[in-house]
Amino acid sequence: MTHNGSYRNIINKFGYPRYQWGLITHHSEQGEGWDSHLAHCRQFILKAIDFYKPEKVTVLGSGWLLDVPVAEMLERNLKVTLIDIVHPPEVKKQLGGLKNVELIEKDATGGLVEEVFEKCRKTSAFRKMHNLDDIVIPELTLDGDPGLIVSLNLISQLDVLPIQYLRKKAKVSEEQFEKFRIAVQQKHVDFLLKHPSVMITDTTEVYTGTSGNTDDFQWIVADLPEGKYKEEWTWDFDLNKSGSYEKRSVLKVIALIL
Repeated sequence: MTHNGSYRNIINKFGYPRYQWGLITHHSEQGEGWDSHLAHCRQFILKAIDFYKPEKVTVLGSGWLLDVPVAEMLERNLKVTLIDIVHPPEVKKQLGGLKNVELIEKDATGGLVEEVFEKCRKTSAFRKMHNLDDIVIPELTLDGDPGLIVSLNLISQLDVLPIQYLRKKAKVSEEQFEKFRIAVQQKHVDFLLKHPSVMITDTTEVYTGTSGNTDDFQWIVADLPEGKYKEEWTWDFDLNKSGSYEKRSVLKVIALIL
């Protein structure tokens, strides 16, 4: 299942293809800094499969499959559905012909990208939105039984590009943007709690400057559930200082079986 031309135009305007290419480029720049995190993700997903013993696994935010144990899932004769707002062409080529793998292009927010785009249609440089309350934050729906749902390094990113787009189109307070972030993330949590689920997400980014001073940013602003089982680790996200500023970056990660 793929998007039509008009919807592809929307996701291009929001910058999703550029964002996706940026991730794979950043991975290649950081080398071993990402390997431990990716291995933790794959191992935790397999633990959740052992816990729930599903016949089907649906992965939200499958991306480049760096953190998805696809081979191990297929070895267990599981049906695997991979969902992302856009799949890299390389992934389509690699997995498109496999019998037990389904690739679906779908907005994991349930339609927020299109909702934001439509609400911003009438804006201009001189006529901006002054309130975000009219934006309806939907909840994701999936056809049939999704089996075990895996939300993979996703929830902290759901609001990023919509807010980046809104900042060009709206003139509102930071409090409104924060309220919007909380609502988007909470809607995703509410969806996961309705199903056997796994949530893996970075929660806090810790920056270390050249002077040794640290600063942090909270990526997760919604209340996360306790879960049936939990693991935590750190992700060496940017130890090579590849960003536009000379800071090292480490992410705190939490993984939950819900």
